[in-house]
Amino acid sequence: MNTRTLDQIRAASPLVHCITNYVTVNDVANVLLAIGARPIMADDSEEVEEITALCAGLCLNIGTLNARTIPSMIAAGKRARVLGHPVVLDPVGAGASALRTATALRILDEVRPALIRGNISEIRTLAVGSGATQGVDASAADAVTEENLMASADALRTFAARTGAVVAVTGAIDLVTNGSDCYAIRNGRAEMARVTGTGCQLSALLAAALAAVPSDPLAAAAETVALMGAAGEIAWVQMGECDGNATYRTRIIDAVYCLTDEELAARMNIMKL
Repeated sequence: MNTRTLDQIRAASPLVHCITNYVTVNDVANVLLAIGARPIMADDSEEVEEITALCAGLCLNIGTLNARTIPSMIAAGKRARVLGHPVVLDPVGAGASALRTATALRILDEVRPALIRGNISEIRTLAVGSGATQGVDASAADAVTEENLMASADALRTFAARTGAVVAVTGAIDLVTNGSDCYAIRNGRAEMARVTGTGCQLSALLAAALAAVPSDPLAAAAETVALMGAAGEIAWVQMGECDGNATYRTRIIDAVYCLTDEELAARMNIMKL
């Protein structure tokens, strides 16, 4: 595994175009700055192709999907692919509504993202073309566990091979695969689920990672997933008695800012399946 993804992101300082949701857009911008990348948020159809041409990577997040931004996502995604820039799709809430599911499947088909990151229910929805989620959260019945780990990995390998994308599923156990190799990652804290947007932040970081390390997208993705989990671990240790989820959110971003490649390498809990 590469084990130098963080340093490579900071050295490259990639400009990342995010068409993302308005619930978490500020945190997404700040976590990109924290890791050493540079964010730009533009979602008007009149400029998205021009903006994405200036950038090294693109993150498409359907968390607050609307009719105005769907054409923008498709146009930016197609332009990025023509230019050879990595596109990350975060299919937030796919399976919760027909519009979300159809839009995510359309992006999958027309844009052909380099990486797809979501919870297990969202990814299963894309894999079979339909599904059900509980809002933007994974269904408990779908959760990746130690008992179903190998079966889950095999299903994700099949989906990744079919799409040609690296697939990253995040949850209690994270899985990252390119259709052949698959890694299980056991970093993070359950309390991260109490902060809105850690998944959105991770998707943007993955776009930065793939832009900075184009030669090894699987390793870059696995290490970045571990990085976000490690930031959650570091941030939790620093929490005070009266600190709540707002403080935790800030401490996670601060942990990304302060993390070194050496510390990340020591903390990463990644196992090849």
